Amino acid sequence: MFELVWPAALLLLPLPWLVRWLLPAAEQRSAALKVSFLNRLQRLPSQQLNTRSNRQRWPFLLIWSLLVLAVARPQMLGEPIALPITGRDMMLAIDLSGSMEFRDMQLAGEETDRLTLLKHLLESFIAQRHGDRLGLILFGSQAYVQAPLTLDRDSVRYWLEESFIGLAGRETAIGDAIGLATKRLSAESAKSRVLILLTDGANTSGRVSPIQAARLAASQGIRIFTIGIGSDSLQRSDLLGLISLESDSSLDLDEGTLREIALLTGGEYFRASDEQSMQAIYQRLNQLEPALRDGQPIRQRQPLYPWPLAVALLASLLIALRSTPGRSHVA
Repeated sequence: MFELVWPAALLLLPLPWLVRWLLPAAEQRSAALKVSFLNRLQRLPSQQLNTRSNRQRWPFLLIWSLLVLAVARPQMLGEPIALPITGRDMMLAIDLSGSMEFRDMQLAGEETDRLTLLKHLLESFIAQRHGDRLGLILFGSQAYVQAPLTLDRDSVRYWLEESFIGLAGRETAIGDAIGLATKRLSAESAKSRVLILLTDGANTSGRVSPIQAARLAASQGIRIFTIGIGSDSLQRSDLLGLISLESDSSLDLDEGTLREIALLTGGEYFRASDEQSMQAIYQRLNQLEPALRDGQPIRQRQPLYPWPLAVALLASLLIALRSTPGRSHVA
């Protein structure tokens, strides 16, 4: 279907005629040079002169019409596509503090840091959230919204992939992250509002304590699922192969606080050390009752305004070439 985004722009079409009608006529000056065929020129029929004047004028009128049409933004609309919306609004709060660079995790049999494993696990999680609106909060010493709630899962995955350790500082402001997510989620009308908090440490920064922020989230009906990241043991290779060693890398993980945050808000606490533990989180979140609501249908839009702009540019170039002094000749 064809439509104009700004049809009111077509009101500009008669502007050249209005300008010519309102402005005073150009002053007629006497000729400084007399030619022998002036009398014969004056005896030519006025209709013939007007016809020649109209032929010179219509290319400019065509260019003006094409420019006005481009301003009106013509476009083609595709068939409407129903957009499924479950009603779940989910914010992901990702810890980017300095401890996330600790290399105590395993990915495809190789040692890796915690943030790399987290990105890998969340990639498939985000891809499965059909119909859910996702948002992204990054926090370290401070917390800020990297992606507001959106149905565009690809954008959320892109911004997550672009994040890096220390982007928001190297400390851990868990309370501020919860408070910021609560502020964003409480402004929405969805019945199912969820915050998924992923961290590997304890609250060491920020203006709000995690428990106070969790109580505020509970008063707004927001569930918080907390995920503690870190392995209890490290694997090192020696002459006999891989051996497991006890590790103190997760001593900073405040599991007690994370469990209390989940308990206060009706969520759950998980320990994420591998892909299997994340699968358990997927299944639990899928059990949340979706509040189905009708989404506004969307249409694919194909803009057409470059075409009249291109034709207007081509016509202008042709007129400029014809009026070039080097191409004029005397018959």
